Amino acid sequence: MKQIKNRYCVIMAGGIGARFWPMSKTSRPKQFLDILGTGKTLLQMTFDRFTRLCPPENIYIVTNELYREQVQEQLPAIAAEQVLCEPARRNTAPCIAYANHVILQRDPHATIVVAPSDHIILQEDVFAENVNDAMIAAEQNDWLITLGIEPSRPDTGYGYIQFLDESVLPEMPKLKKVKTFTEKPSLSIAQSFLESGDFLWNAGIFIWSLNSINKAFDRHLPEVNELFKEGKGKYSTPDEKDFINQTYSVCRNISIDYGLMEKAENVYVMSVDFGWSDLGTWGSLYEIRSKDEKQNAILGNNVMTYDTESCIVNMPKNKLVVLQGLKDYIVVEDDNALLICKKEDEQMIRQFVNDIKVEKGERFV
Repeated sequence: MKQIKNRYCVIMAGGIGARFWPMSKTSRPKQFLDILGTGKTLLQMTFDRFTRLCPPENIYIVTNELYREQVQEQLPAIAAEQVLCEPARRNTAPCIAYANHVILQRDPHATIVVAPSDHIILQEDVFAENVNDAMIAAEQNDWLITLGIEPSRPDTGYGYIQFLDESVLPEMPKLKKVKTFTEKPSLSIAQSFLESGDFLWNAGIFIWSLNSINKAFDRHLPEVNELFKEGKGKYSTPDEKDFINQTYSVCRNISIDYGLMEKAENVYVMSVDFGWSDLGTWGSLYEIRSKDEKQNAILGNNVMTYDTESCIVNMPKNKLVVLQGLKDYIVVEDDNALLICKKEDEQMIRQFVNDIKVEKGERFV
């Protein structure tokens, strides 16, 4: 697929991934781990995925200042100024505004795809075709485009996007106008969404022209956009760091979905199916890992199981582990921590991490 010089990618890589504890920890979150055992980290896989769509020098990584060295170590092909470091976590809207203004200083005619660093895409070719189509649509129209995943089950862990039925471009029948966004619903509501046939999972992957997204910021989040406009001339210079530290100290904490996408009138969704997982939980990793005859997904060279089924087990390579009598459990050991938790209760892992910080200190998380 031909790379186009006016196309850019922004990879968001600042999260902690608390629901993947104990493998994912504050010092080394899941995007910097080889979760799938492929020899590449999630960040490296994401970077490689987007080099098919734009030149490597047009890919920016937005991360926390804590992770600058890990990003540069894992992605030696990028220059230091392509790593945009946030001094504090302010959610996705400031992250995207920051990247917008860095790119604006370099190329006001840019078209941008924004994506998380820790998603799994099993069908890379289909993904590249879908994003390429969306970028073509964004280059030609004043549209904010998001990718929506065709849902396979009434999942309560995802946000949902409802679309209007008519297609907006004859050559792209799966591109529809957005009607509503809904945050993580109850099971009964998720079931009704699935039955209605006009809802998609929100993948959190966005495509737009720089002109369109900046206009949307001016209209819906002007107080955020004005802060970053003040950095004109400072981006990619020695003055950038001090400016960003000051800006983040006063910038509000708000997501791009809530602050902008849910309010804008020109939002469109492309229905896609390319083997996607947001890899948000151990359960989502279980879904895509290969299983043994008892439906156990095991990573570790010396794990022995007896009367154990439908578990996800993640153990240090050479550790001998014997499991007996478990069904539907998560069993994970990493460094100085061991987790044994029912799969159905995996949403409690965030609470476990918070409790550990309070009762046992930061060294375990």
